[in-house]
Amino acid sequence: MPNKNDDNKYRAELIRSLSMVSQLGLMIAACIVIGVLLGSFLDNLLGTSPWLLLVFSIFGVIAAFKSLFDFAKRN
Repeated sequence: MPNKNDDNKYRAELIRSLSMVSQLGLMIAACIVIGVLLGSFLDNLLGTSPWLLLVFSIFGVIAAFKSLFDFAKRN
């Protein structure tokens, strides 16, 4: 029969894992969304549609991968 202490450790580890996964998802989404929004704003401002949107979208994806690798290295 498992004791109460083991059950609490399991729950704490589960909550920690879920928080890491949600943090990772939000971080990746934020990098990409910021790149898209910045590229779209600059395209509208400078009239260079769709080039800056494409460039900053790619920058956003690159930033997301860098964040992913930094996160993996940290944890």
